Amino acid sequence: MIIGLVVIYAIGPMRANVLNSAYGANYDSNYFFLGQLRSVGLSLIAFFAAFKWIPYKYVQKFAKPLMILALFMSILLWLLASSGSSLAKCELGQCRWFNLGFISFQPAEFLKIALVFYLADFLARKKEEGTIGDIKDFWLPLAVVCGASLALVVVAQGDLGTGVALLAIIFGMLLVSGLSMHQFAIVALATVVLAVGSIIISPHRRERVETWFITLSGGESSDSTYHVDNAMLAIGVGGLFGAGIGNSVQATGYLPESINDSVFAIMGETFGFVGLFIILAIFATLLLRTLKVAEYTSDPENRLVIVGVFSWTLAQIVVNIMAMIGLVPVTGITLPLLSYGGTSMIFIAFALGLVLQFSCYTSREVIKDEDISSRRGVGRTYNSRSRRNS
Repeated sequence: MIIGLVVIYAIGPMRANVLNSAYGANYDSNYFFLGQLRSVGLSLIAFFAAFKWIPYKYVQKFAKPLMILALFMSILLWLLASSGSSLAKCELGQCRWFNLGFISFQPAEFLKIALVFYLADFLARKKEEGTIGDIKDFWLPLAVVCGASLALVVVAQGDLGTGVALLAIIFGMLLVSGLSMHQFAIVALATVVLAVGSIIISPHRRERVETWFITLSGGESSDSTYHVDNAMLAIGVGGLFGAGIGNSVQATGYLPESINDSVFAIMGETFGFVGLFIILAIFATLLLRTLKVAEYTSDPENRLVIVGVFSWTLAQIVVNIMAMIGLVPVTGITLPLLSYGGTSMIFIAFALGLVLQFSCYTSREVIKDEDISSRRGVGRTYNSRSRRNS
């Protein structure tokens, strides 16, 4: 978060100048930095609330209501956008935020964490009942909830990046749920077929894939490859140690979404290869520690939640970075904790706070899948025992 603040402080005035010049806006030079500072403050409150103040059992208890609320909010946003209401905030033809006047809110981010808790509750119950893989009791309700979530995000909101994150959550949690690899492979194949079909029938997505192929093959630059060309140019110009804070050229208006989806490229230009390596090392450490908590967690539902948060975070990091270096099509997905924006940062900070809370209830030894049912509620650390008594 501190690294993100430094970057936004350096390029925020440039972003404000670009918007003021291009759209006649009246942004103050410190507008984006102050907005990011507010987001960091709210995210830290959310993080410590999830870690210290809100018992995880309380959140798990309301897994279903949270999921219903998240779906309702996404439907409401779609209805408001369809009616042309000012309560729906739209950018570049896509309506993904509630406009509450003093603040905007993106329900798709809430949907991510609601889906994590719903799936953890659902999969843990089905494993205990022995009905994982059953058509009626397992696949039908799962398909309805997951299908509705993806449709409301990818189709209604046109947000393919969030759709990728939702798919990562779903498949990551299914992988450790006890589902047979045979069924997992069938569902994965069916999802790939549906994804390819959705690309073929959508001219916009088809154009993005065609642009990606041009970039991969080293084809001639054009308007369609402008974004990724400038992103890679920014990283290349950064060299080994970067151009330095405040010396970014791409942030002056050349690179689209410089403070949001393209912030990784700006950091490459600013900090160079060494700086990017340090940032990736921080992300890798965070992800590995998250997996370690899952590895030592005895409660199956808790483990599923942690894996869901891990999959969510990993997907956003990998897809964002790969898009900026031309290895996947540009999808429009934020870089966790670094990109400008409040809703995404707040909810991912809340999710990581819950993972930290789960770490207080772990075993001293690695928990194997076959041991989970027999170890429920045992093997806690002294820290967790004192925590529960406090």
